Amino acid sequence: MERVNFNVPTLVGKEIDYVIEAVQARHLSGNGLFSKRCQSMISEVVGGGKVLLTHSCTAALEMAAILSNVGDGDEIIMPSYTFTSTANAFVLRGARPVFIDIREDTLNMDETLIQQAITSKTKAICVVHYAGVSCDMDVIMEVAERHGLIVIEDAAQAYHATWRGRPLGSFGHFAALSFHETKNIISGEGGALIVNDPKAWERAEIIWEKGTNRASFYRGEVSKYTWVDVGSSFLPNELTAAFLCAQLENSLDITERRLAAWRRYHASFELLEAKGALRRPIVPQAAGANGHIYYTLCNEGADRDAVLRQIAAYNVSAVIHYVPLHSAPAGVSFGRTAGPMTKTDALSARLIRVPLHPGITLEQQDAVFSAVSAALA
Repeated sequence: MERVNFNVPTLVGKEIDYVIEAVQARHLSGNGLFSKRCQSMISEVVGGGKVLLTHSCTAALEMAAILSNVGDGDEIIMPSYTFTSTANAFVLRGARPVFIDIREDTLNMDETLIQQAITSKTKAICVVHYAGVSCDMDVIMEVAERHGLIVIEDAAQAYHATWRGRPLGSFGHFAALSFHETKNIISGEGGALIVNDPKAWERAEIIWEKGTNRASFYRGEVSKYTWVDVGSSFLPNELTAAFLCAQLENSLDITERRLAAWRRYHASFELLEAKGALRRPIVPQAAGANGHIYYTLCNEGADRDAVLRQIAAYNVSAVIHYVPLHSAPAGVSFGRTAGPMTKTDALSARLIRVPLHPGITLEQQDAVFSAVSAALA
């Protein structure tokens, strides 16, 4: 059997047609027809906040940091088990990430540890919905409101995921989505900023437009546009937006295809879990997952590298995930921990992600299960 790749970017609709249409329309820079279509579709799914398409989720997080007015000496509470962009967005503004441990079940930040991490310097909480499974947003929003803290959702993996039926990305003051080719909905590179705080809408658009009031000019609200605030080049081009538009049009189908594969893996691995060979993911009842990642946890003390080599011997690509930020050189330099990171260290060392994408076949899923079973036998 051919190699089962971890991820395969999958065309699902009119991606090529729309890219050609964008070229023929002779508008290739950002904020054109396809960008506006994408923003409208995302806003409808996520719940009505102002949506600004960006060239990456990293860019969206950096915009959220600027809009949060974080600066030198401010602290941002976040999990250590996340991608570097979560922390970098705030470090670039002079703020310090404060890492807290994760939960045993979801691998999301442990919301019960937020309170003890708050100091007089705390400005915001940045939550990360790992694997498209929601953090406990009830507790997090309550703590944030009580202490007057800004909430940023790193919802890179969470499009079409929910908490108690409410879309992720709609809870925080700001949220960031990713459309990187490894995510559920893709455009190669790409992202979006969701602005749920109406007081920040006007400034968000200015920052997005390189610090200018150009958007107001195009709407006829000012006679000329000029530099009015900080900003940068955060817009994606129209070719990226055109490709994304086709993906968004089929986003429910993509999500269901991934969920079908996720559920099939979950059923297949149940027996191995019952035998004590591994641990499957745990999704709280209140969380509506989107099938972004299927992972297994090796047993404590297992040689994960050896397991990965054995899986690879069966022509299956399985991979680890993050090196916890608190133990990375930059994390040590720029951040600090608030309490022990016992679960972060232990669980991150046991995690293996298996292939999952919209085009994965039943035969390929069976090959993955066989390879993992053999490696853990």
